[in-house]
Formats: sequence, structure tokens, C-alpha cells
Amino acid sequence: MNAKSLSVYFLKQILFYAALVLAWQFLFSLKFWPQYLFPSPGQVLETLAEGFRNRTFLVGIAVSLRRLSAGYLISVFFGAALGLLIGKFKILDETLGGFIVGLQTLPSICWLPLAILWFGLNEAAIIFVVVMGSLLSITMATDSGVKNIQPITLRAGRNMGARGKDLFLQVILPAALPSIVMGLKQGWSFAWRSLMAGEILFVSLGLGHLLNMGRELNDMSQVIAVMIVIVAIGVIVDNLIFGSVEKKVRQVWGLERK
Repeated sequence: MNAKSLSVYFLKQILFYAALVLAWQFLFSLKFWPQYLFPSPGQVLETLAEGFRNRTFLVGIAVSLRRLSAGYLISVFFGAALGLLIGKFKILDETLGGFIVGLQTLPSICWLPLAILWFGLNEAAIIFVVVMGSLLSITMATDSGVKNIQPITLRAGRNMGARGKDLFLQVILPAALPSIVMGLKQGWSFAWRSLMAGEILFVSLGLGHLLNMGRELNDMSQVIAVMIVIVAIGVIVDNLIFGSVEKKVRQVWGLERK
């Protein structure tokens, strides 16, 4: 993306969010709801500034990101490994594959009672919920990537002498990479949702706990401020990490739009 395209992109983003804030302010001025239920952009901005000034938000971000990173890394390792094995071996696809599809239908919050009974009210319980929330989506995306490799790609690899480990590393894994990256991206979003579900339900010092505190205090400004922080972190991670990786993969495969 050249400098001109980048400038146009940022201008569009600024105009969009400016319009969003103006619409928010307009709705606030109509006074359909009391201020404690529907605060103004200025009130939320003030809460945001105060949260960072007294370091409440900084502590919440640090605690949540620590839990999220631990759970997500575990999910990436085991999810990608399971997906590759299920996609490779038919017996696993016909047994474990169907079981994982069934588990995927469970909302991540359903794992919390199990986690509390197993681990108690501690970090391990929340991390377990994060793992179960993201691992299955990464597994299924990796499995789908392996299964949907074009047969001609495999034949070409074999014709060029790739066998066994070489076929897997040089043909199967690169060909499945676009689906794997999408699974990693989806797994990250599911990890966030699972983390918030776990943190909201009991005292944990993270962003989910701050959300729940805002609800208990009828402080909608804090609720919206924390939601903005969560969205901002998601956008930053998506653009800096997943967006860059996805773009690189698309360029390698000739899928990047000019």
C-alpha cells in the first residue's frame, strides 16, 4: 500500500468514526434514556482518561492479555496439531473429527462450571475456558485446510519427489496455510469472548471484571469505556499481527488484490 492509498484509508477511517461519534451524540441529545443508561461520548471519554490515569485499565489490560496469551498459545499448539492429524488420518477424521464438531457447538461459557470444579476459582480455570473456546475453531480450520488441498497440488509434489515428511512440510502445510491463518484469527476472537465470559463471572482483576463492576454500579460509562478498550486491542492485534500475516500469505499464493 503506497502513501496515497494509506492516506485515503486513514481518512476513510477518521470520517467513519467521526460520523459514528456524531450519531452517538445526536442520540444522547434526544434524551430517550437517562444519562446513567446512555452516557454521552464526552462522559465515556472522561471515564477512559480516568481509567488510564489511575491505572485501573492498565492493570486490567495486563491481566487479561496475560491470561489470553497463555490460553491462546496452548490452543494454537494443540489445535494446529490436532487439525493436521485429523486431516491426514481417516480414522481420526471419522472418530475424533465428529466429536470435535459436536464440542464446537457448545458456547464457551458452558466450560466454566467444569473448569471451576476441576481447578477452583483461579487463573487455571479461566485459562482452561480460553483454551476450550479457541482450540476447537483452530482445529477445525486446520483440518479443513488439509482436506481442501487441490489433488493436483499433491500430485505435483509427489511427481517432484516429495514423500513423507517432505511432502507434509513442503506441500501440505504451505497449501493449508491460508485456512490455518484464518483459523488462528478466528481462534483469537473466540479466545477473547471466552476470556470475558470467565472474567465477568468472578473477581479476576481483568477487563471482564471491570465490565461487571460497571454493571453492578450502574456505571454505563465504565461499561462502554471497557468495551472500547477491548475493541481497540482487537483492532490493533488484527492489523499488526493477523492482518500482516494474512496479507503475506495471500501475496505468496497470488490472492492479494491490487
